[in-house]
Amino acid sequence: MPIATVNPANGETLKTYEAMGEEELERRLQLAEATFRTYRTTPFAERARLLNRAAGLLEEDQQEIGRVMTTEMGKPVKQARAEAAKCAKAMRWYAEHAEALLADEEPAEADVRDSGAARVRVRYRPLGPVLAVMPWNFPLWQVIRFAAPALMAGNVGLLKHASNVPQTALYLEDLFHRAGFTEGCFQTLLVGSAAVDDILRDERVKAATLTGSEPAGRAVAATSGEMIKKTVLELGGSDPFVVMPSADVDRAAEVAVTARVQNNGQSCIAAKRFIVHRDVYDAFAERFVAGMKALRIGDPLEEDTEVGPLASEQGRADLEELVDDARRSGAEVLCGGSRPEGPGWYYPPTVLAGITREMRIHREEAFGPVATLYRADDLDEALLIANDSPFGLSSNVWTREESEVERFARDLEAGAVYVNGMTASHPAFPFGGVKRSGYGRELSGHGMREFCNITTVWQSA
Repeated sequence: MPIATVNPANGETLKTYEAMGEEELERRLQLAEATFRTYRTTPFAERARLLNRAAGLLEEDQQEIGRVMTTEMGKPVKQARAEAAKCAKAMRWYAEHAEALLADEEPAEADVRDSGAARVRVRYRPLGPVLAVMPWNFPLWQVIRFAAPALMAGNVGLLKHASNVPQTALYLEDLFHRAGFTEGCFQTLLVGSAAVDDILRDERVKAATLTGSEPAGRAVAATSGEMIKKTVLELGGSDPFVVMPSADVDRAAEVAVTARVQNNGQSCIAAKRFIVHRDVYDAFAERFVAGMKALRIGDPLEEDTEVGPLASEQGRADLEELVDDARRSGAEVLCGGSRPEGPGWYYPPTVLAGITREMRIHREEAFGPVATLYRADDLDEALLIANDSPFGLSSNVWTREESEVERFARDLEAGAVYVNGMTASHPAFPFGGVKRSGYGRELSGHGMREFCNITTVWQSA
């Protein structure tokens, strides 16, 4: 895949970049290693000052970088600007909280005495250069939620971004440089996917984080396992959105539309499978389908556009295959289901009902504005359907019954359970999944400590 900006609204190639050669890549790896030796001892106050400066610059650039993201991957420009603002907020959060999150911990005195020590501390130390292999769907946020905690922990970052968002990738390197970070603290590597394996095998790279497809995750995990390097993987999801009889059905249906089509439906944590109790199924389906039909599809640079094009032609073809397979197997198309005429990689908001386990869309992630509707007879069946997926990233549950909340919180196989609301990531809360959605956590103190050497310091009298 070429490293290029291709406008998904019309298929026009706007900019093409040459991949870095071996000499330049070697220079950058040397620089990362050398920078880490000094940056790792930088006081938290100085790291925080630099990160706050980067947040301020990002806020100033919000309009410009929003248009760049939209042009590169097609998200509505209002959502692109919101993504930039969210990134700045996260950087400020880590600048404020990192020192406390990584403060030395002292075990209970009884345990210290029992070990024969006068004092024991648990200390969090940075690992070194960390490789981040990032996707195009949230081209700023996916990177910042790695970079902000990694830099505050004293690590340095190497970014291999998706090849279709090179301008955003280069912007990120420039942002941290303008903020005052030493050049080697955060570097963008303009390389193709084939170069990742060799970079991972380099002894100077100490760990890796990847958000992306299952095949990419398997490849990174396999090489990292062979090299005995720490990894964090976030590999997508097919999140359930469960609606029970006690729910506010009007509100649930309204939120369901946003939860399915945010980012043109290209979000790992977008709700994709809508599992509705039989008592409220008809009412929910009517409102949900009406909401999906009412969405405005158009040029993502226009302020009132709600759904833009998919990011790539191949992505649309993959989505079409899932819908066509379901249709051939008996699924009912309640709205959408056919690509529109004209330029660009658009696909309409689509709702499918009558889903069976034999359909590919029941097991595979639909990465676009396509929703599947299921009818459940009771809570037990809702859980069975929700958990009948190879993924386990997040989940949404709508109920006013506290006993049902506790049951779903206990039994849903997911990294998060959102009750009467839509899944959203926040810097203070851990983010990640189970099963084929990956392992490890991003965000919060849990995410920051993923790339730390947790060191026990034992002292005798």
